[in-house]
Amino acid sequence: MNLAAATNENLAHTSNVLIYSSMAVYTLAFFAHIAEWVFGSRSKVGRTAAALSETEGTAAGATVKVQVAQKGGGTTVLERPKIVTRSAAGSRDVPDGPGAAGGTFKGDLYGRVAVSMTVLAFLVQAGGVVARALSVQRAPWGNMYEFSITFSTVAVGTYLALLALKKNVRWMGLILVTVVLLDLGLATTVLYTSSDQLVPALHSYWLWIHVSTAIICGAVFFIGAVATLLYLFRDSYENKLANGGRPGSFAESVLSRLPAASSLDKFSYRVNAAVFPLWTFTIIAGAIWAGDAWGRYWGWDPKEVWSFITWVAYACYLHARATAGWKGRKAAYLALIAFGCWLFNYYGVNIFVTGKHSYAGV
Repeated sequence: MNLAAATNENLAHTSNVLIYSSMAVYTLAFFAHIAEWVFGSRSKVGRTAAALSETEGTAAGATVKVQVAQKGGGTTVLERPKIVTRSAAGSRDVPDGPGAAGGTFKGDLYGRVAVSMTVLAFLVQAGGVVARALSVQRAPWGNMYEFSITFSTVAVGTYLALLALKKNVRWMGLILVTVVLLDLGLATTVLYTSSDQLVPALHSYWLWIHVSTAIICGAVFFIGAVATLLYLFRDSYENKLANGGRPGSFAESVLSRLPAASSLDKFSYRVNAAVFPLWTFTIIAGAIWAGDAWGRYWGWDPKEVWSFITWVAYACYLHARATAGWKGRKAAYLALIAFGCWLFNYYGVNIFVTGKHSYAGV
């Protein structure tokens, strides 16, 4: 074995070690997020969150003050500006919930630990992706294993970027870390592929352009889908309160701390709308690459067809959000269907359907 081959093998081993190490740190972040939700629900703020949602229907701009006991017998007054937003259907005004930490010192401490662990895991995982790229001396997304580890890295990076921009998204941390662990577990056990497998058609600079944009789009679509799903739960919770009902214990302890349904709806719409032009570019770039590699821009290959179906589904969702009769839950269902199309385009087409985009053994 020559020196270059030995170096590449060592880099591939280092990449595997870093990926497994990131999974260990993500697991610590997972438990820290669990602690944030648990201790937040035990706080005074957590126990009265549902009551605040019902009684805080006064003028916008009011301030909620909650005294939180601290060590040493003292108290701290937490001031939370009331955020009043218009619901998607225009039928109710409700404030955002206090967040996973419930506005408490202990819950917030665990939340900060969870974010810190997520940052560390992200850096370790990114190092694993870079080591994989160096070991194969190309873009690290030439097969499903590489795509999966890069996809989850970009998803976490997007989440951390939103936090850095002071966006209210920490409530997403538990779901994100859980999905990342599942993604990495599937990648390392089922989808793992040796680092030297690459078909000739993928030896192109378009691999960097086309696949990288697809990864970015998938990561942002995932975040939008999480917000959309939580919007549906929160919307049902608010509807029950508005109709005089009493939600169950799960809604009282969890859903009451999420942002208002209208805030979640607006967030999911904005992220999906922001990345939709990039998905359009991804399809166009893929067509140009197909022209270079196979001598035709469009050949109704399964991957091409489902990419276009995904584009149509998200276009229908964006159009529905601009149509009065399709706002709210109807549009949210379309968003989830669109993300389902993206998931099938990746997992279903690659695993169960044979086409020109089938490569690296999976």
